Amino acid sequence: MSKNMKRTIQLIFVVTIMINNLFAKDYYIYCTAESEDEVALIRFDGKVAHVEKRIPVGVWPVEIEGPHGISVSPDGDYWYLSMAHGMPYGHLYKYETGTDKMVDRVELGLFPATMGISNATGLLYIVNFNLHGGHSKVSDVSIVDPDEMIEIERVETGIMPHGSRLLNNGLKHYSVAMMSGELYEIDAMTMELKRTLSTSPMKKMNKHSGHNMKGMNHSKMKMNSMSHNMPAEKPTWVYPHPNDNFLYVVNNGTDNVVEIDVNKWKITRTFKTDKGPYNCEVSQDGKYLVVTYKSAAKTGVWDLATGKELAKFKNTRKVTHGVVISPDSRYAFVSVEGIGKEPGAVEIFDLKKLKAVTIAEIGKQAGGIAFWKMDN
Repeated sequence: MSKNMKRTIQLIFVVTIMINNLFAKDYYIYCTAESEDEVALIRFDGKVAHVEKRIPVGVWPVEIEGPHGISVSPDGDYWYLSMAHGMPYGHLYKYETGTDKMVDRVELGLFPATMGISNATGLLYIVNFNLHGGHSKVSDVSIVDPDEMIEIERVETGIMPHGSRLLNNGLKHYSVAMMSGELYEIDAMTMELKRTLSTSPMKKMNKHSGHNMKGMNHSKMKMNSMSHNMPAEKPTWVYPHPNDNFLYVVNNGTDNVVEIDVNKWKITRTFKTDKGPYNCEVSQDGKYLVVTYKSAAKTGVWDLATGKELAKFKNTRKVTHGVVISPDSRYAFVSVEGIGKEPGAVEIFDLKKLKAVTIAEIGKQAGGIAFWKMDN
């Protein structure tokens, strides 16, 4: 081989490495470890997941406070954490990204859980799951000013609310209630409950669906222990499509995900899933719906155009929990709790190649998961 040929090959090799490095990304994810009172910061370089930090959280050194829900501010400067356990009320904590130092906290309701931040109002909406109450006690959504860390309003919804998410335009907030079997819509600007809808594919709109609920006596909607029958659906999550025209609600009890037309306020499609679906997320390109199957210890990837499941991955341990998808729609990051003393984990799946990539082990009972940023 001539010297010129060798130099050409070497040049091609160097240029290839430079191009690969130019387009390489680092993905940063926060994930809670509920039984450890810590949050893990994970960096994924496209091949390997690195646990960059294990951040101790809470203020009680000898008690498990239970970090549950986690969310990152739209500007990426702060992350917010719900600490579910309290005496008896839980708290919302505010931390600074980068330093991961606690900034402030505010007391909320009973067992604050998942949360979302409105792109329109800048306010944070967090459901109070209320594990302390019975299956007949209506709970609510706390609305918090994250700058001042002050709770400014509470809106009553249903029994054991979960899955707090907003439309991408930030104008409507949605949550579901496990023991009411309903989807709730709150106007983010007026902070009023506007519409409710049964999440059962077998039912039509309930008596409050599609109606403006302003001025209605919501106390009439409360259910007492004598009249309340637990719904079969037990919805646990809701997530909007990037176009804001559809919502996807996970029915944990009946093993399905329903698609809801936001404008028509009705169920349009039903996806029959594996056992115990729990959380879901839609990729930003609108192509994929990723669903965690808590009871089956699996993760499913669905094609939203065809309504078919493209792949189903067996998780490395039992009790699959949450999912977040990178903004480039390439990777799904799934938290898996594990059981007993088994460590929790974040498992990463390539949505383009439909294959498992790697795993990062963190503290026990991995749960809430949130995307922070991508770096070249």
